[in-house]
Amino acid sequence: MPLSRRNLLGLAGGIGAVAAFSRSAVAQSAPNAYSFSFQRAGGDAMALADYRGRPILIVNTATNCGFAGQFGTLEQLWHRYASRGLMLIAVPSNDFGGQEPLDGAAIAEAARQSHGATYAFAEKTKVRGPEAHPFYRWAAAQRPGETPSWNFHKYLVGRDGELIGGYSTATDPIGPQLVRAIGQELRAG
Repeated sequence: MPLSRRNLLGLAGGIGAVAAFSRSAVAQSAPNAYSFSFQRAGGDAMALADYRGRPILIVNTATNCGFAGQFGTLEQLWHRYASRGLMLIAVPSNDFGGQEPLDGAAIAEAARQSHGATYAFAEKTKVRGPEAHPFYRWAAAQRPGETPSWNFHKYLVGRDGELIGGYSTATDPIGPQLVRAIGQELRAG
């Protein structure tokens, strides 16, 4: 029986829905954050499993955002806690207001020049919606009320790879709420 255009389109749509469901199911069923990797600007993978046993702060960033000053306060946080085990990963995103016009290593370089940022930077990544990076889909499934609504949203992953919490853009990286949570994780080890 020949396939009509309508049947063919329906079949293609069904396959796309299954693929989208599969990506979502994988993100939701991942046991913890160690299941995920981000790409560095140079293309090599930055596997979260490589930081097993350490708290990881993952922050979606944008160089042209009004909150870009947080690159500098994130650097202060990094200097304070890196030697004690904190890993900090900036995840540049253009999802909010189109505020990340740069690509690749230019993003990290701009943050370094403007704010002294020396922590790790991932490749520019989608952080919301169905095409979001799998880590962000997993985190949204874990903490649906704590998803990014703007640039500089912060996720803290515990030493065990579990998501401790999401912190809004307005949360100061060196403020008591985030510093206390990081301190608890560092003491837990």
